[in-house]
Amino acid sequence: MPSAAAHRPPQAPPTRTPASTPRRRTRVLALAEARWAATALVLFLIALPVRLTGAPAWASAPLFALVYLAGGWEPGWAGLKALRGKVLDVDLLMIVAALGAAAIGQITDGALLIVIFATSGALEALATARTQDAVRGLLDLAPATATRLADDGSETSVESAALAVGDVILVRPGERVGADGRVLDGASDVDQATITGEPFPAAKGVGDEVFAGTLNGSGALRVKVERDPSDSVIARIVTMVEEASETKAPTQLFIEKVEQRYSLGMVAATLAVFLVPVACGAALAGSLLRAMTFMIVASPCAVVLATMPPLLSAIANAGRHGVLVKSAVVMERLGQVDTVALDKTGTLTEGTPRLTAIRPLAGSGLDQEALLRLAAAAEHPSEHPLGRAVVDAARDRRTEAPTVRDFTATPGVGVTATLDGATITVGAPARLPTALDDADAAAHAARTVDELEGSGHTAVLVQRDGVPVGVLGIADRLRPDATATITALGHLTGATPMLLTGDNPTTAARLAAEVGITDVRAGLLPQEKVTAVRNAQETGRKVLVVGDGVNDAPALAAAHTGIAMGRAGSDLALETADAVIVRDELAAVPTVVALSRRARRLVVQNLAIAATFISGLTVWDLAGHLPLPLGVLGHEGSTVIVGLNGLRLLRDAAWHRTHAPSRHAQQDAHMSSLVG
Repeated sequence: MPSAAAHRPPQAPPTRTPASTPRRRTRVLALAEARWAATALVLFLIALPVRLTGAPAWASAPLFALVYLAGGWEPGWAGLKALRGKVLDVDLLMIVAALGAAAIGQITDGALLIVIFATSGALEALATARTQDAVRGLLDLAPATATRLADDGSETSVESAALAVGDVILVRPGERVGADGRVLDGASDVDQATITGEPFPAAKGVGDEVFAGTLNGSGALRVKVERDPSDSVIARIVTMVEEASETKAPTQLFIEKVEQRYSLGMVAATLAVFLVPVACGAALAGSLLRAMTFMIVASPCAVVLATMPPLLSAIANAGRHGVLVKSAVVMERLGQVDTVALDKTGTLTEGTPRLTAIRPLAGSGLDQEALLRLAAAAEHPSEHPLGRAVVDAARDRRTEAPTVRDFTATPGVGVTATLDGATITVGAPARLPTALDDADAAAHAARTVDELEGSGHTAVLVQRDGVPVGVLGIADRLRPDATATITALGHLTGATPMLLTGDNPTTAARLAAEVGITDVRAGLLPQEKVTAVRNAQETGRKVLVVGDGVNDAPALAAAHTGIAMGRAGSDLALETADAVIVRDELAAVPTVVALSRRARRLVVQNLAIAATFISGLTVWDLAGHLPLPLGVLGHEGSTVIVGLNGLRLLRDAAWHRTHAPSRHAQQDAHMSSLVG
């Protein structure tokens, strides 16, 4: 049974900050409905024994009138307001049926209808409130105050909502982070399960991102605020779920179109059920009672409630696990996809250059560690991404880079520095002059460069006094869960995903082969990605595009559904996409698709349950004699069953169960690598 609130025109949610958001608002409203339902039930339990003992009507009638008033005034008033807008509210039909029963002397049956009707509405409201509370509860995690640091190091306690981008805050051990930002100083382990779903605390150091509401461990952190509190990850989760609750999936829109016609047809059928027997000489009271029973059992309350609870529950669950689905429409459409297209850089890969090969040249007298130390020393002052990859690799291997002198950087060429009296040059092989008096070293370097570039690496030549001493290979590394994700998506859709990238064909083919993708489209401009997506959709396929960059935004918009990788994704991609993965976990893509499919299955289950109850009770009433109390119980019971069935997806187990295919795919990929 849809509550009266379900028929009111949606209101645009106000702009809120964590400090101003009303906490548990939906729970309070739901409890108000529960109080009215409880009042109606108590009054009914008092009035029923009075009537059964044969007391005068004046003793029980006022009590029953209060039952009608307590349980029926709110849906009745909402139904009348809807009627003024030329909308026939099924709640109003329930009230009319109860009043009709009272009019023919069946005041007890009418009161029972009111009590069950009000109780069903309260249960529905309480259950539905869990959907929004599960997400809004995240706001409670954000601390009300934070410690802001001034330029002179002094500390001030301020409201978290008053923090601004650029402020520096101190997060002490055991405190929650007050705003989204980046660590300036300190190291600690931060429990960010509420945002990313990670089961273990994440190590945080200088340069790492932290989120509002996450719990700091044993170290102190100085954090520079990078997002306004109203735009934090937590706040965006809440906003997106609230906006999603204002949208309606195609199935829901179809049901609402049918609902009005169905309701009008039901009123006409009710009049026929009443008038035809009366015209044939049947008793007035009996015919009216049968007609009122028919109106109750034929009402499409359970059908109306079949769609949105499963979809909104799935949205809330995905939001808790770091996937922001922007609307119920998107959640329904995700389950329809049968083809997946992925970008490469930043989506299938980590999007950060990594040193993957160290090749000392024969005759250089260097081993891998010595070559890396030499290159890292020269690159240490550099800000170039390839240079940072070399320095990061040295730090990861705990290779200490000595201090150099006379550092210079030439854009597009490389860097030069002096170490122990020797000139060290690191840069692009094609643009660095090579000593001609060592032809063997030059030839060996050229072969090594060709080998690395042929396997998809970016080659970096290291020279000492103009003589090549080694070659480094740098590549964008695959995400750890890339292979498992591709396998899981293949199982879900029945087709291997395709790769759409602007990178060169050699690199794209190498990465695609590693994860099992055979359909590779490389060297694409943004408009060519759009063409590839549209060509696929013209064949009847529903394409899901996963990307992160500005160049992916057109394809995300053209696709049936688009998902953006949120942590490193461009603002344009995040705005264009239908869903956003907050954490860097590609495996969340097949999981949210599987969750959507499960929500769609629950919608079908709900519609089947509703149709079975309505048709069964209607046939019983028309072909036999269905007691009014039993009809009320069956109708309202089906409504509660449908509502609760839809809320099953709120449980964490629903996410982990749909995540299982990704885990199994990862295990299969690991076993394949061992066998290989």
